[in-house]
Amino acid sequence: MEYVSRVPRPPLDGLIDDLYYLAGTPPYARLTLPASPAAFLIVNLGAPFRVRAGTDIKTAEYTDGCVVTMPSRVLEFGYPPRTRSVGVHFKPWGLAPFLPMPAAELCDRPLTVEQIWGRPAVAELRDRLATAEEPHEMLTLLEEELRRRLGETAGLGLVRHTSRIIAATGGAVAIDDLRVSAGVSSTHLAQRFKQLIGVTPKRLARSYRFTATVFSLDPAEPVDWAELASGAGYFDQAHFGHEFRAFTGLTPTRYVEARRRFLREHPGHVLDSWPLPAD
Repeated sequence: MEYVSRVPRPPLDGLIDDLYYLAGTPPYARLTLPASPAAFLIVNLGAPFRVRAGTDIKTAEYTDGCVVTMPSRVLEFGYPPRTRSVGVHFKPWGLAPFLPMPAAELCDRPLTVEQIWGRPAVAELRDRLATAEEPHEMLTLLEEELRRRLGETAGLGLVRHTSRIIAATGGAVAIDDLRVSAGVSSTHLAQRFKQLIGVTPKRLARSYRFTATVFSLDPAEPVDWAELASGAGYFDQAHFGHEFRAFTGLTPTRYVEARRRFLREHPGHVLDSWPLPAD
């Protein structure tokens, strides 16, 4: 697969981790994406793909693309034999200025890009992207569209500042300390987070802690789960195992087996760091 990415220019860099282009044959027909502290937008330029957010939600098909606020559960993607898209990896708070509704309404329920921006605008954007000559031109077009749509969002400064503290500590921060530091009530802080991110500060901190812990392990080496859990500040190994199932849908052992399978069958693949085979 071909993967091209770059960080956008200010002020979008305060909202977005990167813009990306992805095209080619997926390593598996279905891939799972563990819950992580990020939101994303995909503009699809190929055959439709499918997304299922949790085992209790039906799989939905997306033709024009999809918009996902920070997930609280694992997502499963079903890809066509060949895929082509451009997208945005947002910081947890970064999608809010581009949404016409509170982020909580999208939590674990992806919408199409048309539902967010309207059919005429999305059709025009997809046409311009499809006629671009190369990936970097496509990313420039997408960045210009985002810049044009960027507006003021009430409460964004509070949520961004507090979220950055959570991120800097890897989720190891007392939420009450954040509330006191921000000079707001816990209810107000939670409401702002759910409105702009889709989850509470506590849930965001859990996601940052889990992600940092998982990225610290080397699936190619033996894993001391008790030591890993203790070092990450989990109460005990059982607590860590519960978090693992909540964020990946797998036990820690099954997760490592899936990561090892991916690395073994597709060494050096552009997607080898986080998605997992779903079968």
